[in-house]
Order: sequence, then C-alpha cells, then structure tokens
Amino acid sequence: MNFARLATDFAGIKMKTPVMGASGTFGFGIEYKDFLALDRVGAIISKGLTPLPRAGNEGVRIAETPGGMLNCIGLENPGIDSFLAEILPRVREQVGDTAFIANFSAGTVEDYGMMAAKLDVDGVDGVEVNISCPNVREGGIVFGTDPKAAAAVTEAVRKNTGKPVIVKLSPNVTDIAVMAKAVEEAGADAIALINTLTGMVIDTKSWRPLLGNVTGGLSGPAVKPIAVRMVWQAANAVRIPVLGLGGIASGEDAVEFLLAGASAVAVGAENFVHPDAVERVAEDIDAYLEARGLTHVSQLVGKVKIG
Repeated sequence: MNFARLATDFAGIKMKTPVMGASGTFGFGIEYKDFLALDRVGAIISKGLTPLPRAGNEGVRIAETPGGMLNCIGLENPGIDSFLAEILPRVREQVGDTAFIANFSAGTVEDYGMMAAKLDVDGVDGVEVNISCPNVREGGIVFGTDPKAAAAVTEAVRKNTGKPVIVKLSPNVTDIAVMAKAVEEAGADAIALINTLTGMVIDTKSWRPLLGNVTGGLSGPAVKPIAVRMVWQAANAVRIPVLGLGGIASGEDAVEFLLAGASAVAVGAENFVHPDAVERVAEDIDAYLEARGLTHVSQLVGKVKIG
C-alpha cells in the first residue's frame, strides 16, 4: 500500500489509511491480530462501552438475512472502568501507533458526559458517541431520533473531553440532515453514519420472532444504498467531516461513500466474513487511485457528479 496516497486526517485523528474497523464488529482490535496487520489499519473503533458492565440480551442475538444480518447483542461489554484498567493498556501495547477510537453510550445526558470525561485519557485518540439508545429519564425516547436530545448529548460530551468527538447517527429518522446539523451546532467534530436499521425476522415454523429481543439492527450489503444516500445528504448539510459505513465489502463500495462525501469509511459486517477486510479494502482503494492516476484519496471526497 502507498500510505502517502492514503494518509488521512479525520477530525484531527491521524490515520495511515481512511479505513476503520467499525464498532461492534472489530472488538477492541486485538482480537483481529492473527488475521491482519493492525499497523496497516486506519483506525480501530471499539465495541460499545457503557457506564456499567452489561451481559447483553438473552436468547438468539444474531440472525442472517438476504444480503446482511440482524443483531440484538444488547451492548455486551465489560464496562468503562474495566476497559480503562485492563483492556486499554493491552490495546496500546499491541496496535502500535494505529488510532484508537472509543465508542460509548449511556442512558442519560449526565452519564454521557461522565463517560466522555473518563475516556479523556492517553491511548484514546477520539470518541464515537452512540446516540441510538433510549433516554431513561425522558420516557424512553431514543436520543438519536430527536434533534434536541442528540444536541444535548453532544454538548455534554463536548464539555467533558478534549478528544475529537464523532457522533454516530441513527438512520431511523425522517430527515438525516436535520440530525446532522443539530449535532454539528452542538459541538461535534465529525459525524458517522449509518448505524443499523431496525428490522425483524419471524420463524415461520414456530410463528415467533427469531431474535430474543424481537427486533434487531440490520447491517451488511443490503443497507449500502441507504447508507450512501444518507452520507450524501449529511455531507451536503454540514461542514464537519463524515465517516461513512453500512455494507462496505470492497474497495469499490468504499469509493462510493467517498464520492458521496465521506472523508473516511468503516468496515462492519464484512469483518465476520473476511477478517482481513479492513486491510483489504484499503489496498483496493489504493489500487483504484493508482489506476486513475490520482495522488491522494482526498481527491475522491464529495466528487459525485449530480446533474
């Protein structure tokens, strides 16, 4: 790979390539050390962290669908304190200078601020804020579907950290541009989209939902056209950089997101099919640039021709 062509500064996060391992599919990065070179990864986005340890949902938590998968893992994780004490030191030992971004969520605005403060430490290069969670103090309204709630979370995180703040947006909204502008105005340094789409699978033998949680998050190639459309809409609505994800399985897929306006991309479900996908997608982007005589990946960003 020609790292000079691929080197990317995403909202102040220095990366060797514009390709990250997406949250929830790449563990803490070190789980993939036997499958790819972690020092050739643009950035690692951690699995979702919460204030306290979570065991996740009961019952079936993953179901395959045509062109994708549904999951209702339920944010299973060791909790913020265990992560900081036990996992982060091991991560930093094994990933070298690869950027590490901590993804987290909470049930109240105050807890989002607390999490941001705890993650404002050496070894964490940025934070990704998952706002696709219910606000336990406001009757269960999902932060990511209400502009005011999303802005309140973003503001609380911004006040409690000096790290770059990436807000991960939910696609389960009427107007993604409204959400993007709300978190930009509240202090986000970047946005990421899309998070999973809500879906459901029914077992036709038992007539019961297949997933233990009834519904789950749809990811994989089936969501890519929706994700590309939302990235394009959001990128045209805000001035902060956009991280594009949703169904990326190849360099060509990644190029679509870049042309739509993403400055970087993240690979999710494809990691379960090909555990070297993050590295391979970056190599494919590099080959694409070379074949077209382009000198840097930034020459693709937002260059889709409309009209």
